[in-house]
Formats: sequence, structure tokens, C-alpha cells
Amino acid sequence: MPPLSSFPIYAKWPAQHPARLQLYSLPTPNGVKVSIMLEETGLAYEPHLVSFETNDQMSPEFLSLNPNNKIPAIIDPNGPGGKPLALFESGAILLYLAEKTGQCIPKDAAGRYETIQWVMWQMGGVGPMFGQLGFFHKFAGKEFDDKRPRDRYVDEAKRLLGVLDRRLTGRAWIMGDDYTIADIAAFPWVRNLVGFYGAGELVGMHSFPEVNRVLAAFVARPAVVRGLAIPARA
Repeated sequence: MPPLSSFPIYAKWPAQHPARLQLYSLPTPNGVKVSIMLEETGLAYEPHLVSFETNDQMSPEFLSLNPNNKIPAIIDPNGPGGKPLALFESGAILLYLAEKTGQCIPKDAAGRYETIQWVMWQMGGVGPMFGQLGFFHKFAGKEFDDKRPRDRYVDEAKRLLGVLDRRLTGRAWIMGDDYTIADIAAFPWVRNLVGFYGAGELVGMHSFPEVNRVLAAFVARPAVVRGLAIPARA
């Protein structure tokens, strides 16, 4: 196994525990997916804060790990075949950790692919659409006089919440009785939409009782409580 020091990112974020999985992240909806999953599985890991305030994500060291300059990213020193594995994209990391540990993903092939289907649904729809809604509702976009862009994302967020609400009817979690990476992918974004973005009233969250029910169960999980604060902000 090559030494972990051969990864350029270690020059900026030295590993105090190089035998542990290394997490480079920020407690955003995408970032906490991975910290929550790590807390749920009990894998030993070392978190490193990637600060957007100082443009850490644009540093040569971080770009050496993720050329797409987004969090989260990981290095697993004990990857497949006992060799280090570097990964970015939260959905890919969730799937990797699920398969590495055998947790939060069904054992049967059909259930596994159905779970992956819902992770892809979050990655391709919920994340981008809720994020755009946040821009137009809370950030610079709120100053735009033309509200048509905002309303486009409001309508799409409502549609996606409706899809999720119908899926959860009669189910404890997205995949039924079992909590999976589909839930870990989706609910940090739902929480962010209502909390950080303050868009609950705008999208009519009261109209999605099943989503509210499962969101409450999600945020009550001890691993979720811990993961939502990792990495700790400086």
C-alpha cells in the first residue's frame, strides 16, 4: 500500500490517524450525508473541515482529490484489495460505504437496485432543485424582481415532495421498514429546505404529512444528531 503521504491533500490536511478513513467535508446537506453514514456504520474516520469562507475547495490540494471542487470527498486507506481509495460525489460515497459495511442497503439484488434508484432520484432532482430554490429564496436571487425563476423551483420542489410523500405512505422509510442510504441521501435536503432555507411555508410543507413524519424520525436518530455537526465548523 502506498503511503498516505503520497496524496497531495495530506499537505494541507495532515492525518492525525492515518489508519482511519479520511473525510473532507462541511456540514451542508451533501456533506452530512457522509458523516451521518459514517456515524450510522461505526466506521473509524477522521473529519477535516473544508472551509468555503477561505476557498479551501479551490486549493490545489483539494482539487487533487476532487477536480470538481465540491465536498464531500474521502480517502479510505483500506479500500478494495487493501489499497487506498479516493472518492468524491456524495451518492457514490454512500453506495461505497454501504457495500463496504453491508449496512443501510438491502442484501437482495432487487432491493439494492431499488435503493440506488432513490439515491439517484435525490442526486438528480432533490439536491439541485432544492438548492436552486434556496438561491432564489434566501440568497442573492431573492433580490431579483422577476419571480418566475423562483416559482419554477418552488413548483418543482413541491412536485418532488409529492413524489416522496406518496412513496412514504404506509412505509416507515423510503424502502419500507429498513432505514437505508436512500433516506440518508434525501432527508438532509428536506431538513435544509425547511430549516436553513426557511422555505417550508413557500412550498407548503403542511401538505406533505408523510414527509414531515419521516423527517422527524430521521433527525431524532442519534447518529444523525452527531453527523449533522461533523466536521465541526471553526
